Parts: sequence; structure tokens; C-alpha cells
Amino acid sequence: MLNVALPKGRLGEKVYGLFEKAGYECPSLLENSRKLIFENEEKGVRYFWVKPSDVAIYVERGAADIGVAGKDILLEYKPDVYELLDLKLGVCRMAVAAPKNFKDDPRKVLKVATKFKNIASDYYASLGRDIDVIHLNGSIEIAPILKLSDVIVDIVETGKTLKENDLEVMETVCPISARLIANKSAYKFNVEAIEILKERLGKLV
Repeated sequence: MLNVALPKGRLGEKVYGLFEKAGYECPSLLENSRKLIFENEEKGVRYFWVKPSDVAIYVERGAADIGVAGKDILLEYKPDVYELLDLKLGVCRMAVAAPKNFKDDPRKVLKVATKFKNIASDYYASLGRDIDVIHLNGSIEIAPILKLSDVIVDIVETGKTLKENDLEVMETVCPISARLIANKSAYKFNVEAIEILKERLGKLV
């Protein structure tokens, strides 16, 4: 049995759709129930739903053999897992945004509000720019408006929320999408089964 951690929500449903097309269906998963674990013995898969930001933890710790996590989670938390395939779902980007007409003054420390502390720090370190990271969990867009920060680093999909708050994208940090990941020891023990699954999914993306 391959244990598969799926991210709850819209993305997870799209991901399951891919697995289903690849021949790893599990009809009970689509039933309206409060169950969290679903298996299809015939196909050799056991699925479970977890919070998107927790998928990488389940995989890294071996509770799941494989899973699907956003590239943002992999870059932020740097879990010790194998990244096997870009599923090209949940496509968006990590970007720096600021109020319109903002001009960065390199003589000053740049105040950056973000949920993604490590991604922001790594990005600005690569530019040799001094920053003060302000870690927020809620609506990041409000930070520059209230002068808490100069810029924000956040996921941008359509840019609608930025526009509505008079912010604009200054730079793209990196592209983001859903990735198939594997636990390192599970991969060694189940390399054949995981590679077959990866190959079948690869033909669909």
C-alpha cells in the first residue's frame, strides 16, 4: 500500500482527479463523509486528507510515502524529501509587492512583511539587500498601507487583491505550483511503485 497525503480543499480535489486519471482511483474518497482515510486495496493506495501546509511534514516523517505540496511550502520549510514531479496545478508566483510609486532606498533597511520568512530572507540575501522581516499570518496587504512595512512578499495568483489595495508587483521571486514529493526511505523501499505512479502522472501534466 502506498500512503498518499493529499492537501485538503480545491487543490487536493484537482490532485486526486489526476491520480484517478492515472489509474489510482478510490471511489470512497468522493463520498460525502467525515472520514479522513480512504483506501483501494486493489490499486494499492491509501489516501488521507491533511492541511496543505502539513503534507510535507507527514511525508518527511514517514506517515505518508508520497504527497503533494506547494513549492512555497518546500522552499519555506525545506523538508528533507525528494521532489519528484511538477504537477502544474495551483500555478501562481511568489512576488514582492509595494504601494504604487514606491522607490527602494538602498541606504535604508527594507521592511518586509510576509508569511514566508525564509523565502523572503533567502531572496534578499541573494541580492545582498539588508531587510527587517516582519512575520505576519493574516492579511499581508494591509502592512504597507499602515506603514508597518515597505513591501510584502506573498503568493500572487491574479493580483486582484493587490490592485484593490493600491499595491503592485515589483519583482517575481519564484514560480509556485504543486509538486509530487516522496519520503526518502519509502522511495528506496517502493522505488518501482513510486516511479510507475510518477510516470503515469507525468504523462498527464
